[in-house]
Amino acid sequence: VLSRLFRRRFLEELQRLHQASRLQFFGEHAGLADAAQFKAWLAPLRKAEWVVYAKPPFAGPKAVLAYLSRYTHRVAISNSRLVAMDDQGVCFRWKDYRADKGDHAGRTRYKTMTLAPQEFMRRFLLHVLPGGFHRIRHYGLLANGSRRADLARVREALQVEVKPPSVDAEATPSAMQQAPVFVCHHCGRALLVVQTILRGEVIRGPPAS
Repeated sequence: VLSRLFRRRFLEELQRLHQASRLQFFGEHAGLADAAQFKAWLAPLRKAEWVVYAKPPFAGPKAVLAYLSRYTHRVAISNSRLVAMDDQGVCFRWKDYRADKGDHAGRTRYKTMTLAPQEFMRRFLLHVLPGGFHRIRHYGLLANGSRRADLARVREALQVEVKPPSVDAEATPSAMQQAPVFVCHHCGRALLVVQTILRGEVIRGPPAS
């Protein structure tokens, strides 16, 4: 179902761009600029099955959720990779994945690159999705438009009793409040708060005798 939906949306967008004269054709494909030829060229694609390849994750579903959570909330480049910037260019760090392979073995893996501001913005905007597109979108039972009603029908069909969340009567408001979680920008793990130092408090005490 997902492959056919994507096929229809993709071909409809191609047709719209062609009607708006936003597609260019060269060489042996120059004839596709004609509306009739382009329509005939698209016809077989509407009948071809578009394959969606999926397989079970190696490390289990938790690893997939961890990867997707990082992917959906990151941008093209993080602030920590920016080294310097001015009117002349933008300097940033990048990782050379070929540094440890073949003839490149022994080279520095983390390098710096400086680009003109216009070129840096051009490359940055390549990671911005067009209007109407989403990085990850749920379909079927988890579609945003009908998720609550669909899940209610699923629970009814499976005869699953929905229990309200239990609240411990002995739990105090202070005990129910969780400590804030700070995440390391480098490894992505939660930071453990060892000590909280208030303003005006002496950080280091007298040396032990």
